[in-house]
Amino acid sequence: MGVRSAGGRTVARWAVAGLGPAALAYGLAAGLPAYWVFLAMSAVISGVLLQSLGVVAGQAGMVSLCQMAFAAIGAWTTAQLNVWGVPGGLYVWLPLAGLAAVPFGLLIGLPALRLRGVHLAIITLGFAATVDVVMAANSFPGVSQGVVVGRPAGLTSDRQFFLLCCGVFALVAVALSLVRRTRLGASWRALKESERATAAAGTSVPGAKLSAFAVSAFIAGVSGALLAGQLAMVVSRNFDPGQSLVAYAVAVMAGAHHAEGALIGGALGVLVSELLRRLGVPQQWANVVFAVGAVQAMTQGSGMSDGLRTALRSAVRKALRARRARAASAVAAPPPDPEPAATEITPDVPGPREPRAALRIERVSVRYGQVVAVDEVGLTVLAGDVHGLVGPNGAGKSSLVDAISGFVPAGGGVVEVGGVVVADGRGGTSVHRRARAGLRRTFQQDRVPVGLSVREYLRFAARRALGDDELAEGLAGLVAVAPGDPIAVLDVGTRRLLEVAGTLLARPAIAVLDEPAAGLGHAESERLGAWLRRVPARYGAAVLLIEHDLDLVRAACTGVTVLDFGRVVAQGPPAEVFAEPRVLRAYLGEEPAA
Repeated sequence: MGVRSAGGRTVARWAVAGLGPAALAYGLAAGLPAYWVFLAMSAVISGVLLQSLGVVAGQAGMVSLCQMAFAAIGAWTTAQLNVWGVPGGLYVWLPLAGLAAVPFGLLIGLPALRLRGVHLAIITLGFAATVDVVMAANSFPGVSQGVVVGRPAGLTSDRQFFLLCCGVFALVAVALSLVRRTRLGASWRALKESERATAAAGTSVPGAKLSAFAVSAFIAGVSGALLAGQLAMVVSRNFDPGQSLVAYAVAVMAGAHHAEGALIGGALGVLVSELLRRLGVPQQWANVVFAVGAVQAMTQGSGMSDGLRTALRSAVRKALRARRARAASAVAAPPPDPEPAATEITPDVPGPREPRAALRIERVSVRYGQVVAVDEVGLTVLAGDVHGLVGPNGAGKSSLVDAISGFVPAGGGVVEVGGVVVADGRGGTSVHRRARAGLRRTFQQDRVPVGLSVREYLRFAARRALGDDELAEGLAGLVAVAPGDPIAVLDVGTRRLLEVAGTLLARPAIAVLDEPAAGLGHAESERLGAWLRRVPARYGAAVLLIEHDLDLVRAACTGVTVLDFGRVVAQGPPAEVFAEPRVLRAYLGEEPAA
């Protein structure tokens, strides 16, 4: 009954969210003068284009200055389908126009596999200029014969076509909202934060980039088809490469990764230009306004839609706190058990058996030119163990972890995860394939994508569906956050612990935790040590802990390896290793007592 009522509430929310904009669109179509209906149509079509930028730039964090080129391809395809008389009209031509732009999106996405920032911007802008030259040299189909793009029956007037544009915008917005909830959508937002962390979570970075460009090109192609239907006859001037720059600035300023931001951006693009026209000011000055707005958004790290959502979220959170306070005053609830006994994963633990290696490395070396950072290191972490890797700064710990996880070559050595060889003298598998094989890691720097909620991130990191009960279990005793909390409001220390939780919820064979206690106080570090000791029993994962806090290493680890100048100088139980004279000299900077 509760599930059914919850589903009913969800349907009701979707219905209310859809009926409001639908009623507004119908009211604008019926009540606005014809000229303003045309302008509103332009705003909505621009909003569709901006949603394409919201994918590739807003969510995936890549620079794309060629969206008008994709739109031109979509418009050209629509005009050609119109000349050929392909049945179905715009109802069929719209998706075909989007599909025609997808191969070009994949093509321009290939440089993004290695380039980023200004270099990618130059490539995409060059593509836009190339398409413009080709379109200018070869007129759009039907232009020389005077054949206009026809509208289907029932959409012949601007008011009717405006409603179609609104429907397409809403359809794209709903589709992107659904994609945001999938692993694909999460991979785009993770990609924006860190490519290394995205790969370490088992996601193919090239696949995420190409999919973002493909989806973006499809949506931009659809916007070009809508523009062809609006204008009836399009020419290359309608898709000037400079407009791609303006569209990018508007997308950044408005926050086009959200549907409302794309709509706000489309409306601003039309209204600012119209206002300048009425004031007798050259409309090119609108570009300056959008550039200033984009710079301001980049400085703040958020667009207009982000500000609106933050304000709304704050208001809702305040109302919920007040509601909970009233409920708590009425009914005194028992305090929650921070470590429920029922959550311990012990009943299914099998009897004694032969210990196996969760991670085995042999003769791993890392060189940077003439510098030897890691020199033929060997290390074994048995299943069920928490093993420490320590050493002074510059000892080679980070380079060794990068070699294990696949970010740098292992120098001909062998890396074996759960009995599967992922690197040997012939080479090694990619980072995301090692992650899928059971090797997961965290990073020294904060690389948790702030665009996700706690629930979305943990599901993305775990690569599987997780219920709220399992999420709460994974967070219990480690970090005090709720699954619905946005990561953007969490402090860095909390996000680092959240990364640890996500890594272990993936149930890997070996979890490599790189300085998880950085920034934690002594009491928090003690709690982390106690929590790490229970990791093998709770998650079935061995742990390789890289840490400078020796008290944490002593508390959590059953064994420890010490590196110095890229070589192993000691291995064994922590008490014995930390008492060795060479460890005292190399790591602690102390001389043994006489």
